[in-house]
Amino acid sequence: MQSGRPSTRVYTAPALSKGLDILEALASERNGQTQVEIAKRLERSTSEIYRMLAVLRQRGYVELGPDDRYRLTTKLFEIAHRHPPIRRLTAIAGEEMQRLANRIDQSVHLCILHTGKLLVIAQVDCPGNTISTVRLGAQFEIYNSASGRVLAAFMGARELDHLMAIAGPTSEAERATFLADIAAIRELGYYQGPSLLIEGVVNLSAPVFDDSGTVIAAITTPFIRRLSGTETMCVDAARAVMVEICRDLSRRMGSGAAI
Repeated sequence: MQSGRPSTRVYTAPALSKGLDILEALASERNGQTQVEIAKRLERSTSEIYRMLAVLRQRGYVELGPDDRYRLTTKLFEIAHRHPPIRRLTAIAGEEMQRLANRIDQSVHLCILHTGKLLVIAQVDCPGNTISTVRLGAQFEIYNSASGRVLAAFMGARELDHLMAIAGPTSEAERATFLADIAAIRELGYYQGPSLLIEGVVNLSAPVFDDSGTVIAAITTPFIRRLSGTETMCVDAARAVMVEICRDLSRRMGSGAAI
């Protein structure tokens, strides 16, 4: 008879572990790695990982380029989008994000947290000819982003401590600024401030909540001021529209009207 308590037994699956080690190693290498480089990084022999790489290629998780370097394909990204909450979020958010981009004439992207970093899971462009945008699937550090601040601002204390622990080291000054910013975001309900990555861009970001009231994503726009004077609205007005649309999206995700 089972007690219902989670098992504390540690199970091992060496082949699976090797495959996951390879995927995790390649995930952090933009230019890919050769078989020798992967083996050296994982402290294994090339013969140990040869068959694993062959199977991962057959299943479509990695590809081998003409430079003999292995790179991840988009298959893991595609699988993640089959997960019902993410699939539902992107399906609903796409329409709202396009509505937002059209109204404020700025590009818009949707981020979630993934292993301590931001992952861009959806992106739409505005009708205008001049835009500032981010790449779908791009990953960013939480400390230098508007989306990271928004997602952190609405976490519980324990979840925030865990996020900052896995997000990696940073300077004391950067950490202090991050914590001060998320305290202000909790009060305001959004982020509005200069980009920490691109000079002259004002980042606007607001949270999206699910039916449990948990923050699940952030919608962000890198607002650019066009010298031609062709903006459809000022940055403050654009921020107000973004907050309104994020509230609508949260309600459609089941959070209720109290957000």
